[in-house]
Amino acid sequence: MLPIERQKRIRELILDNQHMKISELSKELQVSEMTIHRDVKPLIEDGFIEKTFGGISLQSEADEKKVNEGKCVICCKTVNERMAYRLITSDNRIEVTCCAHCGLIRHRQLDKEVVQAICADFFRHTTISALVAWYVVDTSLQLDCCQPQALPFERKTEADKFVKGFGGRVLPFQEVSEMIYNQMNVDCCHSVNEVENI
Repeated sequence: MLPIERQKRIRELILDNQHMKISELSKELQVSEMTIHRDVKPLIEDGFIEKTFGGISLQSEADEKKVNEGKCVICCKTVNERMAYRLITSDNRIEVTCCAHCGLIRHRQLDKEVVQAICADFFRHTTISALVAWYVVDTSLQLDCCQPQALPFERKTEADKFVKGFGGRVLPFQEVSEMIYNQMNVDCCHSVNEVENI
């Protein structure tokens, strides 16, 4: 396949998926990750896509569509890229939260408006889909962020190993979302009333 053909296919894939990892594109197109990096460079320069942590995303229509640049949409803390949780909505708005805790709260608020949610694997710092991640909660490791904290992992086996060292429980997306929502007026750093006013 020629570079121009791969670029055309990358455009189609990004239009369908909104975001993809470089490794996913490499497998899909059966070329090296370095080849993918070369193929996406002109697409980035054209403004069609933008680089993200570990992959590429469809460029938002306008920079003003990116809300709360640099600040968490829930708690207004400064966003640390290693902990960030991104929500992409049906109108191409990108919302960023400081951590998975706030991301899960905002995800629940926006519900069906969310077309994609991404976060970083706690160990490997690779971009993963928040919907298929495994979350460690109630761990002894405290990161000085929102409570109760939820640490995302791509693989359950790695989350289980983390729990052996630092304690806690491993939950899938739906269960951790429910848990954080249920604890909002008990031992959460945000109350339901605060969050409903966002």
